[in-house]
Amino acid sequence: ALMGTNFCVSAKKAFFLILRNALRFGTVAVLGNGIRLIGFLCIMSGTGCIGYLLMNEMHPDVSPFFPLILMLICGYIVSNLFMNVFGLAVDTCLQCFLAVEEMGVGGEFVPSSLDAFVKDSAPKQDS
Repeated sequence: ALMGTNFCVSAKKAFFLILRNALRFGTVAVLGNGIRLIGFLCIMSGTGCIGYLLMNEMHPDVSPFFPLILMLICGYIVSNLFMNVFGLAVDTCLQCFLAVEEMGVGGEFVPSSLDAFVKDSAPKQDS
């Protein structure tokens, strides 16, 4: 799709790009899943703690058990949605980086702060 080709051709190119860089994608997938888990747990525990504190302050005579369960379910949904968007962004950035690296282009497509990194990580050509 970046090159103006139809969906099937672009999907085939993306598949082979991932296949050629399977080790990189695997590494990023493992690290990304670890970060997603940490984010997931932080969002859920933060929602639970804040919910517990709010329930104790607003209604100290009521058991916070059932409202806390409801808040944890809401925290689970929010964290799942947020971390899925994060994972999609990580995968997209990696795929764009690999495409730029393999095509050997840069210039206006790569921000100036990342241009040196892309040039340093490009495979060395034997002459």
